[in-house]
Amino acid sequence: EPVDFVPSCFSLHFPKEKNSGEAGVRAHLDFFRDTGADIAKIMNENLVPSPGMGSSFPEAYADVRAFGRDADFIVDQIDFTKRILDGLDDEYFTLGTLHGICASALHPIERSGIDYEKARDLQLLSLREAEGTTLSAFNRIADGLCGLVEGYKEAGVDAIYYAALGGEPRWFSDEEFDKWIKPFDLKIMKAIKEAGMYCFLHICKDGLNMQRYRDYASLSDVVNWGVYEVPFSLEEGRKLFPGCTIMGGLRNRSGVLVDGSAEEIREEVRSVINGFGRTGFILGADCTLATEQDMGRLRAAIEAAQDMKEEI
Repeated sequence: EPVDFVPSCFSLHFPKEKNSGEAGVRAHLDFFRDTGADIAKIMNENLVPSPGMGSSFPEAYADVRAFGRDADFIVDQIDFTKRILDGLDDEYFTLGTLHGICASALHPIERSGIDYEKARDLQLLSLREAEGTTLSAFNRIADGLCGLVEGYKEAGVDAIYYAALGGEPRWFSDEEFDKWIKPFDLKIMKAIKEAGMYCFLHICKDGLNMQRYRDYASLSDVVNWGVYEVPFSLEEGRKLFPGCTIMGGLRNRSGVLVDGSAEEIREEVRSVINGFGRTGFILGADCTLATEQDMGRLRAAIEAAQDMKEEI
């Protein structure tokens, strides 16, 4: 519905020494304060654990244990979330981050000491050569992530930022995505909606087949993707996800947020908002900003959107 001004939502991965514990809580609170953000997105570095360092996949997928709300990494994430919420004013709209099934099922491989690209290869090999074993693990992970949904509800966030991965044709065919990824994504997103929270769908990476996500619209309230990375315009997204609020408009690792002047930032924000309209839109970026993002430039973008209320 019509708003006084277009709200903004941005996030970044904090340095390792500031992404957990009291330092992580303080880093989040400083970020929200220093940027003037309207929406507080809480990051999640508490990931599905590995069966053991040096595990061999696909066999090791059989050793990925079932987990629920009481799993250590979920308890840690919910405690972290509560501590951040305790430090925020009630005026903030809050988001808890949840890594989707594709990413969460990669984490046990990556945490076994394998780099990201190799982990993607191993995950695909596992699905193609040991489908039953791998999908059983996916199902256990999806059930566990529904426990994370419960924890976020208990913590008191307003919405969950669901980071979906797997839409790149370089990894899965359309048929493989529909069989191996989509059912689990929709299962977890349905749990978010049934818990009474809003679902912010983030579609991650570049070179995507965005049509794979058409059926996700019914379980999404807000959708965000790499407008410039995919590429897929805001207007194309509005057509693909009818009834959803669209979030984005700015590049995350280049453009005005990286090297623009205050006036260039203001003009870019004005152009994005005037082009899309103020209804059903949240200003954001393609994905997470660089850890070394200049906070002054980010604040300038957020304030530019807030200042446009004077023109209504």
